[in-house]
Amino acid sequence: MSYRRFGQTNLSLSVFSLGMMRCLASEDVAEQTVRRAIALGINHLETARGYGKSEQFLGAALQNGLTRSQLYITTKIAPTPDAETMERAIDESLQRLKVDYLDTLAIHGLNTWEHLAWVEAENGCMQAVRQAMADGRVRHVGFSTHGFLDVILAAIATNFFEFVNLHYSLFFQRNQAAIELAAQKDMGVFIISPADKAGLLYTPPQTLIDLCAPFSPLELNYRFLLSNPAITTLSVGAANPTELDLPLMKATQFLEAEAASALARLQTQQAQTLKTDLCSQCYACLPCPEGIHIPEVLRLRNLTIAYDMTRFGEYRYRMFENAGHWFPGNKANRCNDCGDCLPRCPENLDIPTLLRDAHQRLNGKPGRRLWQD
Repeated sequence: MSYRRFGQTNLSLSVFSLGMMRCLASEDVAEQTVRRAIALGINHLETARGYGKSEQFLGAALQNGLTRSQLYITTKIAPTPDAETMERAIDESLQRLKVDYLDTLAIHGLNTWEHLAWVEAENGCMQAVRQAMADGRVRHVGFSTHGFLDVILAAIATNFFEFVNLHYSLFFQRNQAAIELAAQKDMGVFIISPADKAGLLYTPPQTLIDLCAPFSPLELNYRFLLSNPAITTLSVGAANPTELDLPLMKATQFLEAEAASALARLQTQQAQTLKTDLCSQCYACLPCPEGIHIPEVLRLRNLTIAYDMTRFGEYRYRMFENAGHWFPGNKANRCNDCGDCLPRCPENLDIPTLLRDAHQRLNGKPGRRLWQD
């Protein structure tokens, strides 16, 4: 296992962290998963108030012979408009985890401008967080986000935070600017869901397997991410001990010539299959009067056509209109051909036609996140 400095926190975290969102089967399974992770060299365990009984399960495991001083514990708490609510939430999380302090607390889901306003308010949630840091209940603070890049950059620019948890992967590089700004400010960077929400990479289509060879798509994504020194750690969301199969535990070179060749093949495949329909993800088409998240819809279409990532495309597309600020945007069938986006597209894409095609390919039964407002 390799370890990296988590920005200005100066914590030395394993490059893989155990994310406990899916460790919900039972207290016993959660403990077995935690013990397996520790045996593999993982020293960072991450949970949240919104993850069912995850905090309670982790608390029980910590009370059953695990050495707390050798582990770093993160929990995440949603932003609140007032300090009192956050104060109660911090104490409740400490009680559930059965610990006296949190190594790191993340404001969970700082996704909108309203959330950022709560954070910046004089009597908002950060007042309680600062008090908890002053009295030792919390040692370091950061934030997690599923928001748009401009919100993430603004949150980083507040200088309130020591780390950021965000989405970024081989197949979603929109947040590169946020990682660069975080590095400039010496913030730790934690990558959310580099397997599941990065492309259902545990169960990839054969086309993607062939393009990524000799690596699995999951391993290639890990190598891509860890080749960036600004990235500290990747979340591994195991539901049980058997899912902790980490191919890069002992790797030291994360992006060798073979991996670079695979990345080049992926780019060539995308260009050849999509041709003049390739969306470059510049986001110039937004905002859409109908609230369609045009770039994300077209990204899912890109992946479906180029790499046969249809299951992933359907999985994410069905989240639209069903997950609130965690995955914002309306479905593409709401397009009314107003043409507002057309003059802003540098590729001159026929966006309404591509939106209709994406909806036809990817629509199905709606899906929801584990938690939802």
